[in-house]
Amino acid sequence: MSSPVNIIFLNTIQIERDSKTAIYLQLTQQLINAIQRGFLQAGNKLPGTRMVAQQLQLNRNTIVAVYAELEAQGWIEIIPNKGAFVLTHFHNPITERPYTSSIAIENYPRQTGYSFSKSIILDYKSTIYSTDYFFTDGTADLRLNRFKQLSNQYSASMNRKSTLRNLSKYTDYGNIFFKEQLSNFLNQTRGLHISTDNLLINRSAEMNIYLLTRVLITTGDIIVVAELSNATINMTFLQGGAKIITIPIDEHGIQVDVLREYLKQHKIRAVYITPHHHYPTTVTLSAIRRIELLQLANTYGFIIIEDDYDYDFHYDKSAVLPMASADVNGMVIYTGTFGKSLAPSFQTSFIVAPQNLVQALYKYLGIVDRQGDIIMEQALGEMIEEGNMHRHLKKSIQIYRDRRDYFCQQLANNFPAEINYKIPTGGLATWVTFRKTISLNKIAINTHKQNLTIPRNILYQNKNITALRIGFGHMNQEEIKISMDIFKQAIAEINN
Repeated sequence: MSSPVNIIFLNTIQIERDSKTAIYLQLTQQLINAIQRGFLQAGNKLPGTRMVAQQLQLNRNTIVAVYAELEAQGWIEIIPNKGAFVLTHFHNPITERPYTSSIAIENYPRQTGYSFSKSIILDYKSTIYSTDYFFTDGTADLRLNRFKQLSNQYSASMNRKSTLRNLSKYTDYGNIFFKEQLSNFLNQTRGLHISTDNLLINRSAEMNIYLLTRVLITTGDIIVVAELSNATINMTFLQGGAKIITIPIDEHGIQVDVLREYLKQHKIRAVYITPHHHYPTTVTLSAIRRIELLQLANTYGFIIIEDDYDYDFHYDKSAVLPMASADVNGMVIYTGTFGKSLAPSFQTSFIVAPQNLVQALYKYLGIVDRQGDIIMEQALGEMIEEGNMHRHLKKSIQIYRDRRDYFCQQLANNFPAEINYKIPTGGLATWVTFRKTISLNKIAINTHKQNLTIPRNILYQNKNITALRIGFGHMNQEEIKISMDIFKQAIAEINN
């Protein structure tokens, strides 16, 4: 009768003959796995090489090589004229278990064998877009990118001799050539007066906030945000130990008077704002409130984190300059994303701040992402230098302006009595509020049945407000029309 060890060989060893991994290594790895998990227990005698070869239909020399490798690694001991045995010093009563044919050796554990801290704050379920049509909170249309042109830019950059010279200058502080080009670009378009020493480059807007939280925030620090704000950003602050306080907003942005009254009795560490187009309502912080907020920061010593997430998209008039352009006391940290209208792999994010903070931020960045994407930075720098970025933005803005106008016209035609909205002066989304309370979750369920996904992160509903932040940038006119028809029908089904 076959021993349990023989049964293990018959039922658990799986040979992939088409694999690039040599068969003897496949067998070796599976046997080590079996020993580690206690299926082959300390002191077990392994079957002879001839028997194993016959059972697995392999050449005996392959099995001899497997046993030799196991012995060399210290998993088994081969005793002449007696056989091969699993070494006893691997005995572990906790992991040792009887073999059952239903247990597969190659299965990876579903859970850890140890405890760890789990964050409820960061619980977030991303939306799966399983329908042909969908809303977003304001994203660019990747179909507008000329991917061949971007690819050629990348390839050409790699083949230039100047690229090798610039790459040789790469330090822990990033690609100097790109930082020079980006700082010039920001100075020209944002009214800033910075050098490369004031600029940190990283991969995402989320990393901006993570780094700032790590360097600036300690447990118990109070951060002020707008009453309606970006949940992901707030979660990052909370995970860093901060306490979030909300301030009301209106058609002119965050209500600075309310903040002033709060400051009379409380000390805060920072105010996080999106003044160009407030997220999610898209309103612009008025000039008077900008001045007042800067004065409060200078008086009370708190930081202003100015997130200019969509500065490049403005349509009807010149963009309002960021608060950072008027900051002379080093109280404003300016963050944003460069190349947001490009393909994701061509986008990068930045932080503008006084030099001493930038140096501190780079120390943390060096831990989580020391090298960055130096070739991509080089290509983006060349796009700025050669004027390609300016031309791309100019063309894209015209397309997005047309989509904004068509989208808002669809809102007016389909919902003349149900909703309120204002045509946004910039950005890629519109803030839509319902005049009467209606279940947004039910609307989302109804639209999904009709091939339109409405993600949860664009729904804003409480006892005081029923609203959505609906992006129009990613849809052409046909898609906008179809989506609006589905949206209207879903609302009608609830009202009926």
